[in-house]
Amino acid sequence: MFLRPSVRTIGGVRYESWTLVESVRTARGPRQRVVATLGKLAGLDEEARVGWEEIGRILDGRAHQEDFFRSREPEVPRWATVDVSRVRVERMRGFGPVYLGLALWRRLGLDGFFNEAMEEGREEIPWATMACLLTLARFCAPSSELQIAESWYEKTALDELLGVPAEKVNDDRLYRGLDALLPKREELFKHLQTTYGELFGTTFDILLYDVTSTYFEGTGEGNPQAQRGYSRDGRPDCVQVCIGWVVTPEGLPLAYEVFDGNRADVTTVEEIVKAMEKKYGQARRTWVMDRGMVSEENLEKLRARGATYLVGTPKAMLRKFELTLTEKDWSEIRPGVEVKLCAAPDGTAETYVLCRSTARREKETAIRQRFRKRLEKGLARLQESARTGRLRNAATALVRAGRLLERYRRAAKLFDVTVTEQPDPQQAGRVRLDIAVTVHEDRAQWADLTEGCYLLRTNLPPNAPDQLWKTYMGLTQIEDAFRVEKHDLVLRPIFHHKQDRTQAHILVCFLALALWRTLQHWMSSCGLGTAPRKLLEEMAAVRSMDVVLPTRAGQDVRLRVVNRPEPRLAILLQHLGLPLPNRPKRIQNVVEKTHPQISQLQQNQCL
Repeated sequence: MFLRPSVRTIGGVRYESWTLVESVRTARGPRQRVVATLGKLAGLDEEARVGWEEIGRILDGRAHQEDFFRSREPEVPRWATVDVSRVRVERMRGFGPVYLGLALWRRLGLDGFFNEAMEEGREEIPWATMACLLTLARFCAPSSELQIAESWYEKTALDELLGVPAEKVNDDRLYRGLDALLPKREELFKHLQTTYGELFGTTFDILLYDVTSTYFEGTGEGNPQAQRGYSRDGRPDCVQVCIGWVVTPEGLPLAYEVFDGNRADVTTVEEIVKAMEKKYGQARRTWVMDRGMVSEENLEKLRARGATYLVGTPKAMLRKFELTLTEKDWSEIRPGVEVKLCAAPDGTAETYVLCRSTARREKETAIRQRFRKRLEKGLARLQESARTGRLRNAATALVRAGRLLERYRRAAKLFDVTVTEQPDPQQAGRVRLDIAVTVHEDRAQWADLTEGCYLLRTNLPPNAPDQLWKTYMGLTQIEDAFRVEKHDLVLRPIFHHKQDRTQAHILVCFLALALWRTLQHWMSSCGLGTAPRKLLEEMAAVRSMDVVLPTRAGQDVRLRVVNRPEPRLAILLQHLGLPLPNRPKRIQNVVEKTHPQISQLQQNQCL
């Protein structure tokens, strides 16, 4: 996603405007689509004067640019004669990303929540501030606590925004901040539920649930939950933990639970449902889950609790709807997607939704055909080795055949491989192998019929199938949450060895995801798309710095300023209603020289 300038000349008058454009994939290849027309940036010539003292109101969302134009009296110029040959810039710090992150933190009410939840004690820096610091670091530039303390914090303007000097931030204090943050997890979940309802009108009638895993660097011996299991990260060599995420259909993270790394997905459903009922009551809710969570026992327990569900089913269940697949009465709900309602084959009150996707069918067919060709070539080479006598060991032949079937498992069910030993007619006392390959064309025909098809199951009243399909497609929100957590917020790998520290690390990532999703909704409501990473990259160009002006009187004037953003970023910030402080802040009073020959070192010490 990017901003594109547009210049038109009409009647000799030059008009400039900006459009927000994103690249999309179409059947004809990549195309550019206009997300929003942003117009011309207002106030370039008459810019609102925003001072550092207004930062609190801006971050709380209580200040608007109109306020600055209407309430500010004209500023009285203050003049000084400056030696331009000695003007310098010092103390450059990253300002934009942390400024944006702090605005999100306050608009979610997390500053007030942690100030109340974390009671003050003997600590020098409030734990609420440390929770904010940890989350902003994860949101802006994910790294370890040691990296935050040693280099990242002192390169940002957080010391100005949070009021915590860089020398007060060290890895021990950050680790203790993790320890103080973890006990507030359940209260945090309730706070976010209330805040989501106030900001976005979320009702929580529909909850999406799925499980992912994240692996450890190291053995994880200090964490009993770190176990080997099915790795979604492709790292079966590492121990891991499983995390069950609950999000709203809008993609807002609501809660999570951490399970042992060898826990099967289907065994987590009852525990997460009980946890959600304990947090938010036993209101009638609809649970949306994929087929990995489905078992008859789980569905029966959901029905017993008065809950409704919309779940995927194993593909083998399509066998019960073979006749329905061949019928013509499909309803097209969007280009390339067809659905139809089906009654339960066992006569129960459940409803099934049969879905068929053209794009998914093309993809699965191409994969199966490619795998089939490669498997046929591999088996032909194996048969040739047996026929020529290069391969005479039956056990070796079975192992090689098994490897081929495993490598091309998408097509493996179409073939049966039989290895038999027979006397070699050319050499007495020796055997040769006969490898027979049987192709099941009936299975290939079934694959042709079912590719691109999937089956949904629900105990909701029979509604329009398109609504049920759209609700189930909400699971893409939770899959996107996994992607953001692992790639943008660097949930993996985990370097902590203790169980509590691991839990706290996941909690910080959860908080950063809440900021990320809030920014997405904020951008969407302003017509700016839903690409937070692009906005953060643009904001990285905004920096604060100290401009030192040596005057004729021998005095240095130090002004803290924020650089003026590029026009494209200024447009984004104007639409977000997030002005940057553009009035300099006087850092230190003028210090008069006590003697004409005072050294520069003494002058700097005075400053």
